[in-house]
Amino acid sequence: MIVRIMGEGQVRLADSHLTELNKLDDELLAEMENGDGPGFRRTLTALLSKVRELGVPLPDDSLEPSELILPAPEATLEEVRGLLTGGGLIPG
Repeated sequence: MIVRIMGEGQVRLADSHLTELNKLDDELLAEMENGDGPGFRRTLTALLSKVRELGVPLPDDSLEPSELILPAPEATLEEVRGLLTGGGLIPG
């Protein structure tokens, strides 16, 4: 799966990591629903860090279509709400 972090670039991420990332996505969704700004910031940072850790960066000149687009690290709670489709940022 090709994942883009807005403002950073793309990484190739094995589908086997989706379960681990979905746990963070579920936490993020709960924090957003509760209006927990500090928790949201902490979990968004953890989610993006985990994607960077587990993913293999693609070259900057790569033109792969992104299957998943994640918000930039500085995205606000309201901006991320606008990106949600159904159950969170990550499918599954």
